[in-house]
Amino acid sequence: MLEIDDLHTGYGETQVIYGLNLRATAGRVLAILGRNGAGKTTTMKAIMGLLPATRGAIRIEGKDIAGERTFDIARRGIAYVPETRDIFPSLTVKENLQLATRLAPASAEWTMERVLDFFPNLSRRLSNGGNELSGGEQQMLSIARALLMNPRLLLLDEPTEGLAPIIVRQIHEKLSELKAAGMTMVLVEQNFGFATELADDVHVIGRGETVWKGSSADIIADKAVQKKWLGV
Repeated sequence: MLEIDDLHTGYGETQVIYGLNLRATAGRVLAILGRNGAGKTTTMKAIMGLLPATRGAIRIEGKDIAGERTFDIARRGIAYVPETRDIFPSLTVKENLQLATRLAPASAEWTMERVLDFFPNLSRRLSNGGNELSGGEQQMLSIARALLMNPRLLLLDEPTEGLAPIIVRQIHEKLSELKAAGMTMVLVEQNFGFATELADDVHVIGRGETVWKGSSADIIADKAVQKKWLGV
């Protein structure tokens, strides 16, 4: 589904990613782990075209999308839930969701009704502004908005950051449901337990490149890698 080869990118003259290689398989969940500043969010932004690839390839089902505009990448069926959530605070929950439905295909599987059934908390908050939601509700809204685009690939950047443990469990349950339904996901996450429970495959990024890859079971068993690259 997603193949990244020899990716180089960064912010202006500040290079962050140096020759990154990464693979995400259709129907599976890939977790990208690493310390703060390792380049995880930078990688996600490069996939979405928010940062330019100065070298290398980013392929979706064999098609190199490096250099494409962000909205064209989104139209390829790639939805991004950013670390900052980026909901519209001045719009209601309903209006935030309605904006996303404009990009949905005619034969959409994810409809307004379905996402509200998936996140029932949102159905009770439809008339509330985005700035009136709790952090957990904002995260649910951000994920629901991404699902309304009916993605083939869902990118999630730190979906549990700043959330209470009970909300983290709820988010985990919902992402597990998506996984069981066959959704391909790439997950950036600092919560080691959350990530390894959800993911099938794991890539560890360090110093701007992939330094380890394997299964969730492999990384759980490899205490040396955890200590060296994750500080776990």
